[in-house]
Amino acid sequence: MRCIIANFAFDLTAREVTDAMGGVSPEPITGPSVQIGRRAYPVKQVGAVITRQDRRDFTAGEIIRAMTRLGFTCHPAPAVAAADPLETASDLLGKPLEG
Repeated sequence: MRCIIANFAFDLTAREVTDAMGGVSPEPITGPSVQIGRRAYPVKQVGAVITRQDRRDFTAGEIIRAMTRLGFTCHPAPAVAAADPLETASDLLGKPLEG
């Protein structure tokens, strides 16, 4: 399948993406991710591996669009749990919470 990533045309197949990511350890997921085999990878990591471009050259949306068209499952960024402001302040000050 032909896709445009960072204004460059790439002819990718699902097999090529799977093979390219085979020996790569996933980085911690802080944003959108893509499921390749049994592992979930950050989309920017996948984009950097398959295009050999700097991560600043393309958007996560471009990679999500390409991976979805190839049949991979993409996941949104994980939700950040809202912390109690009192607990956050206590942690920052290094004092136990008194109650």
